[in-house]
Amino acid sequence: MSSTESKIETTKTIISTIGTIAATAMVARSIARDYVPPEVQDYFSLGLQKFFRRFSNQLTMVINEYEGIESNEIYAAAVVYLGSRVSPSTRRLKVNKPEHESNISLAMERNEEVVDMFNDIQFKWTWVCERLQDSDTYYNRNQMRSSRSEIRYFELTFHYKHKERAINSYLPFMLKEAKEIKQETKTLKIFTIDAEDNYSLLDSWKSVGLDHPATFETLAMDVELKETVMKDLERFVQRREKYRKIGKAWKRGYLLHGPPGTGKSSLIAAMANYLKFDIYDLELTDLKRNSELRKLLIATANRSILVVEDIDCNIELQDRVSKAKAVQPADEESHHEEASKVTLSGFLNFIDGLWSSCGDERIIIFTTNHKEKLDPALLRPGRMDMHIHMSYCTPCGFKLLANNYLGVKDHKLFREIEELIRTTEVTPAEVAEQLLKSDEPDVSLASLISFLHTKRKENEEAKAKKATEEVAASVTEAAEDCSKGDQNQESEEIQEQQV
Repeated sequence: MSSTESKIETTKTIISTIGTIAATAMVARSIARDYVPPEVQDYFSLGLQKFFRRFSNQLTMVINEYEGIESNEIYAAAVVYLGSRVSPSTRRLKVNKPEHESNISLAMERNEEVVDMFNDIQFKWTWVCERLQDSDTYYNRNQMRSSRSEIRYFELTFHYKHKERAINSYLPFMLKEAKEIKQETKTLKIFTIDAEDNYSLLDSWKSVGLDHPATFETLAMDVELKETVMKDLERFVQRREKYRKIGKAWKRGYLLHGPPGTGKSSLIAAMANYLKFDIYDLELTDLKRNSELRKLLIATANRSILVVEDIDCNIELQDRVSKAKAVQPADEESHHEEASKVTLSGFLNFIDGLWSSCGDERIIIFTTNHKEKLDPALLRPGRMDMHIHMSYCTPCGFKLLANNYLGVKDHKLFREIEELIRTTEVTPAEVAEQLLKSDEPDVSLASLISFLHTKRKENEEAKAKKATEEVAASVTEAAEDCSKGDQNQESEEIQEQQV
């Protein structure tokens, strides 16, 4: 028999033996599954795992979706992080886009693996999903018992010598990356109070998508002021450790003041779009007492903007009203009514009192058309860190609006319009309204010139009327003072005659 034939016979024998062993193993596995109790199967399976683990240099960390009734932050971060770290060997992905979201998200499919490299160290992630028996229950943070049909966890495997790096460097890096990815891809929302929801104040915040197109590039603001605001926001979000070191709550307060139509709401939207912060629109008149206010404010999320528009109208400074009424007699019902109102002190306590530490990286914005009407307590340093005056439209703001609305950076009518804007009190909203009247630059700009002439005339008439009223008021006041003086003199003369 030749050497080639001998090798062929040997190969056939080996293949036949392997086939026999495989068939025997399958039969044994089938018998064990049908006749050996599950407890015994688990015991032998665990024993084999421990046996082979002794010869392995790999360490595996298990990251459960829930620990007790609390969700696991590392698990949630891993879901986000691994969606951006899909390896070439991955063949199955989950694609998701909620109805009211704007971004498509990718995630691992169950029981898939992703290999991630960090500082030349290989980390292998495996997403494991195990089905539960019908009689089993599973706990989560929102309800004591859930009918989930599976438990989910990640297995993170790496060389055991890199354990310290995994805990001290890799996992913190993963958490930070997941946070940044979530912020970049999040769909901004604006929250408002649902006054009809009386079941739970914590669930009273209802949200819709914030699709406001305002950005700092499109704002008709003074360029220097705009840059100042942007730098202040950037400095704020980068100062976590600074605020912690000095013992100050990580928050920032802004007061936007100026006439209506000067862009206060647009600036708020631009700040939200710039920072990727959600907005909570708080209407204080919807609340009955300070305790409700605290519960609502605690329910707001970190990295958010709390807005109280028209603060001079939204809260009527009940503290002052209470003090004024305390001098006068009042029955028990009126005292109860007064105690049920949201007070200025209660609101300020959340801004810079003990409750201000309930949450991180928050921005509080007040808006008002009349800064002079605000209580000095609201303007105290440490509450409103930055006062931003939203002024009337400037030539610089007009050019930006013309570029945004008409797509023109220069025009023969610009010089005349700029001169009119310098001498006319007109808001950016009024200028924008005129620019919207036509897509033709010549038509829109001519309409704006006509409007500015009319506006300046109206402003002059309003100022003249106000001056006349002030003079009339002064004359009336002088006449009243004179009349009071005459009456006092007559009273003195009568007293002298009686004496």
